[in-house]
Amino acid sequence: MPDHALQRDVTRLCIQCAILLLQHGAESALVEELSTRLGKALGMESVESSISANAIVLTTIRHGRCLTSTRKNHDRGINMHVVTQVQHIVIMTEHALLGPHEVQKRLAHIRPFRYPRWQVVGMVGLSCACFCKLNNGGWDGAAVAFLASSIAMYVRQLLTHRQMHPQINFCLTAFVATSVSGLLLTLPVLHNTSTIAMAASVLLLVPGFPLINAVADMFKGHINTGLARWAMASLLTLATCIGVVMALSLWGLRGWA
Repeated sequence: MPDHALQRDVTRLCIQCAILLLQHGAESALVEELSTRLGKALGMESVESSISANAIVLTTIRHGRCLTSTRKNHDRGINMHVVTQVQHIVIMTEHALLGPHEVQKRLAHIRPFRYPRWQVVGMVGLSCACFCKLNNGGWDGAAVAFLASSIAMYVRQLLTHRQMHPQINFCLTAFVATSVSGLLLTLPVLHNTSTIAMAASVLLLVPGFPLINAVADMFKGHINTGLARWAMASLLTLATCIGVVMALSLWGLRGWA
């Protein structure tokens, strides 16, 4: 294969690797590292990349010749299965087990792994219930948190399936979780239940992973990407707060305190 054709193919593979990682929640330092390692393993002298929240610009250098490619980033949700698969491909390429053609085929066949919906709903409900119990919410509070967060997670999945805007999704999900838990606490049999159950029922909306990635990006020098992720996580948190306040105001529920 001529040098220019090889460099073109490797450049495409490097930026495809980078965009897969960025789309599925990898931190910027990992995106930069793996795309560089892949390019060097396939014969490039150097791989330079510029990462932002919306796009990636990547350049490969071989025998003094530069080739640059750009890809727009579309968020596809956090999925560590995709990140792990890309890492495996890069490691195999570094050990000379894969060539450009094999790398292209493997990258093209990567599919995000999804747990069954009912399993996600159940585990989210159980985690919120456990948090309530650990914070002295009692078994009755844990039951309320389990039911409210499970229903809220199901609603969130439905809205995500219909491609609802993330901020609207979080707002409506928080509204449902607070409404269900708050209205259950108004029942006479649950009148003395701790209101920590209401707080626990919306924990499924805490954007922990984006916030961790935002801090990691800023600490590792990717300030622009880190700030963009921090802003998005803050907007999601604001949307959650709006949903909670809407439910408290509409139904006249007592607060968390």
